[in-house]
Amino acid sequence: MALKKIIIIVAVIIAVAGIVTLTVVRAQSGYTKVLTGKVVRGDLVSVVSGTGQIKPKTYVNVGATAFGRITHLYVKEGDHVKKGETLATVESIQPEANVDAQKAAIDAAKTDISAYVAAEKTAEANVEHAQADLVQKKLDYQRYTALYADKLVSKADFDAKKAAYDTDVATLNQAQAALVQAKAQTDSARGHLGTQQATLRFNEDALNKTVSVAPFDALVTNLPVRQGETVVVGIQNAEGSTLMTLADMSIITAEVKVDETDIVNVALGQEADVSVDALPGKVFKGHVTEVGDQALLRSTGLATSQSTTGTEEAKDFKVVVTLDKAYDELKPGLSATAKITTARRGNTLSIPIQALTLRAPDDPNGKPHLQNTAASADGSAPAADAQKVQGVFVLRKDKSGKLRVHFVPVTTGITGTTDIEVTKGLNQGDEIVTGTYRVLRDLKDNALVKRDTTPVTVNKEDSSSSS
Repeated sequence: MALKKIIIIVAVIIAVAGIVTLTVVRAQSGYTKVLTGKVVRGDLVSVVSGTGQIKPKTYVNVGATAFGRITHLYVKEGDHVKKGETLATVESIQPEANVDAQKAAIDAAKTDISAYVAAEKTAEANVEHAQADLVQKKLDYQRYTALYADKLVSKADFDAKKAAYDTDVATLNQAQAALVQAKAQTDSARGHLGTQQATLRFNEDALNKTVSVAPFDALVTNLPVRQGETVVVGIQNAEGSTLMTLADMSIITAEVKVDETDIVNVALGQEADVSVDALPGKVFKGHVTEVGDQALLRSTGLATSQSTTGTEEAKDFKVVVTLDKAYDELKPGLSATAKITTARRGNTLSIPIQALTLRAPDDPNGKPHLQNTAASADGSAPAADAQKVQGVFVLRKDKSGKLRVHFVPVTTGITGTTDIEVTKGLNQGDEIVTGTYRVLRDLKDNALVKRDTTPVTVNKEDSSSSS
């Protein structure tokens, strides 16, 4: 009897539990569980990221300027050098001999000039003597001309004075010609001296090029040669033509690549935070100082203008961030990431990015437009896609107190890391649907919903933007 009672009680309990379960299931039928969030007001920062490496703003490959064997290397990789400091020397026996020979030739040319100047002075003295003698002979000739006219002197005496005068005229002309010749020889010697001096400068320059000096204060970042090796001149990218690489580390940059979809938001002067993989936890402040105009193929790094293929692929743009000050721990070539602040909004409304969705507008009868997914003839997006409206689903209670969602078009502004600015359509404190992606994809306007407080594991699909 007791067992029968127990069985009856258990059966009653099971029946009651079944009725309760059925009631709950019926009560929840027609509801969609959604994740929700609030429209909040605060500061929003839009950031664009790029990866690349640390580079000095100024660096130079010190190339060989003379052919020959390296006789001395005065620095090693990692050394700091000062402007004008000797870095290396190349054998200089022949250039030194050329300089010495040319100096001797110049000394000889100067001696020749001195001799020509002396000859010029002798010629000038001869001209002066001839001129004085001619004056005397001219007076005698004039006096004898008058006496001869008065029949006071013989014809022989007159002819002798005239011959003496004519001889002095010829002598003066000869002396003047000799003076001109002497001056010409002096000028020629001086010209030869100028040529010799120019040749000396050339030889001295060749000698100076056997010594390499630092063009500025720098760090030796690469030293591909060794003492005793032979270097050559004027061959680009050839073994032995580059002695070393010097980097001016007083101004350091981060040269990064930014995706083509983000480059339109990057501008000169924008602030940037640079982090270096080798120095975790440290952030270096800087500003954008260069924005590339040429797209670079991501696979090869070549500019699109240099590519010979027509394959469509992802592209990047070069952006240079100059750090606000130099840091001794930074080395050229270190991998770096730059986070560039492209925009700031203070005290603005924002929502989680994943809450934003696209919907086609309804017609007056409440029926959704059919969406044509075929591309138009000119390759542009389908008309229906162009008419899509971005918005969010807002939670509101109906007259019976049930929660329903309503699609509200919104106008957005800048995009932050996880949130996006809303400039029109929502108010602070509005409760909106934030997920999941599967729910947002199929959610309908005016649908019954209930808040899902169950912790959700975010996967790749849920983290993507809804369309």
